[in-house]
Formats: sequence, structure tokens, C-alpha cells
Amino acid sequence: MTIPPFSTGAEIDPLRALLHTDRPGVLAIITGTEGPSYRPLGAMMALRGAGERIGALSSGCIEADIARHAAATLRTGKPARIAYGCGSPFIDLRLPCGGGMDILLLPGPDKAVLGEVCARNARRIACTLRIGPEDGTLSVTAGGATGFDNGHFAVRLEPDPFFHVFGKGPEAGAFAGLVQAAGYPNLLLSPDEDTLAAARALGGQTRHLKSPAFPEDLSPDARSAVVLFFHDHEWEPPILQGALRSRAFYIGAQGSAQSAEARRRELAALGVGASDIARVRGPIGLIPSVREARKLAVSVLAEILNEV
Repeated sequence: MTIPPFSTGAEIDPLRALLHTDRPGVLAIITGTEGPSYRPLGAMMALRGAGERIGALSSGCIEADIARHAAATLRTGKPARIAYGCGSPFIDLRLPCGGGMDILLLPGPDKAVLGEVCARNARRIACTLRIGPEDGTLSVTAGGATGFDNGHFAVRLEPDPFFHVFGKGPEAGAFAGLVQAAGYPNLLLSPDEDTLAAARALGGQTRHLKSPAFPEDLSPDARSAVVLFFHDHEWEPPILQGALRSRAFYIGAQGSAQSAEARRRELAALGVGASDIARVRGPIGLIPSVREARKLAVSVLAEILNEV
């Protein structure tokens, strides 16, 4: 089985971009906001080479100016702080949202530390990047939250939710395709080659499911979702039984309220306890009684992301 080596999360990508380049680069981080803000505290953008940008800190209104200031920090080799919107000296650059934003620019961030952050992310381990605003020093810690702490600015980096998708047919394919298009790491497991082929065509990771069982080598973590899309409901109980032994924060299966009740009875017959059975969602999705594959996919993905 092949699983993508890195999260595609918006905040890890700028770090990866600076790690994997020979060109000079600058890391830009939002360290303060006032009022409405397009991006949250701790959002990052990488600038490298002749104006190349990875990520964004606004809707596009200040990125060119950030690049100009970033180029200046490369010449001096020293971090710089700039402000936009409320309280900014740049009166000709206003944020459409009407708020304010403080940005820290770090030229040539330590690649050893960036590599450690990316390595932890690849292992799906949360960590905190600590930044010295005055000298640009970086370090990594296990705990901490985004914000200023004892003179340092910290950015908490959590791995993206991982989606384990089991099923067969258009519902499974539509959901796996949507998750892939949104850039979330995922794996589609299906007994149906047509379903697998459709996912592979979109660049998704797939695995042939030979029997109704949860593969022993899969270990969904606490930021993983397990979602089942079967019309042959006899596949569900053994897969769900295995999924319930994991730390997955979301476990759910397609079907009506009547199907969900039958599923609960079958799990109980397998010896699954009431508290574990209660973890299984069904019916799934924010929109009730959805019968169209694409609409169901959007409904279920929204429900899951609402709980991340």
C-alpha cells in the first residue's frame, strides 16, 4: 500500500517548498490579526527565487508587496515585521475585509528544523514550530498552541484528516474523488475494479479489498475518518468492527435509518459493545435523505470536516 508521504495541508506546504529548494527563500507568517481576517493566526506563505509564492496570506491584495519586503530581508539577512490594514503605514494598501494583519518575514529559515517539522508531519505527528522574531531562530516542540509565548511566536501544525474510504459504486467513487480534489490524504478500498480505476484516474491511492474485513495493517489515527459506501450491507459489520478498534474520530456508513438500525443489531451480534456501536454514524451527511452520489459526497465531507 502506498500512502502520500506528506500532508497536503496549506500550512505544511510552504515549509516543504523552502525545504526542497536550492534558491533563497523567505517564510512569511501571520503573527497578529485585528478584526476580520482572510487567513488565521499562524498562516504561512513561502517566497523563493524571483517572486515565486507558495501559499497566500490574503485574497491577493498584499502578496506582491510582501514579496517586495521579503526580497529586502534576503539582502539584509534579518527578519522583518510588516503590518497591513488597521494601524499600517501603508495607507495605499487596504485589506478588503477591513481588518489588520501583522506579518513576520524570516529569510533563509533553518532547513534542519523545517525538515524535522516535515518529517513529523509525514509520520502524522502534531508539533509546534517556535520562531524567534528578532533573530529568526527556529525550534520544534511537541506541545503548544499558535500565538506568542515567552517572546517566541508558535505555530501549531496538525496533520490533515486522513480518509479511509470503503465501498463500491458511484457513491464511494464520488466521495473519494471529492476528497482527492480537496487535497486531503486518502485511501479507497473496494472489491470493485471499476471503482478503483476511477479513483486511480484522479490520482487517488487505492487498494483492492478481497474480503469483507478490516485490513490488519491499517491503523487509523485520531485524525482519521473511516467511511463506508456499500449497497451490499453484509460487507459492513466486519469492516466496522475492525474500524472500531482504531482511534478514528469519525466512523460512518451510508444508508437509511432502517439500515443503520439493522447495522447496529448486526454489530451487537458480533459482540461489539454498546459504547462502540454508538460511535458508528448513520445515516451520514449534513443533508438528510440524499440519493445522488455527488450531493451525498459533499454532505458527508462537510459533516466530517465540521468535526475536525
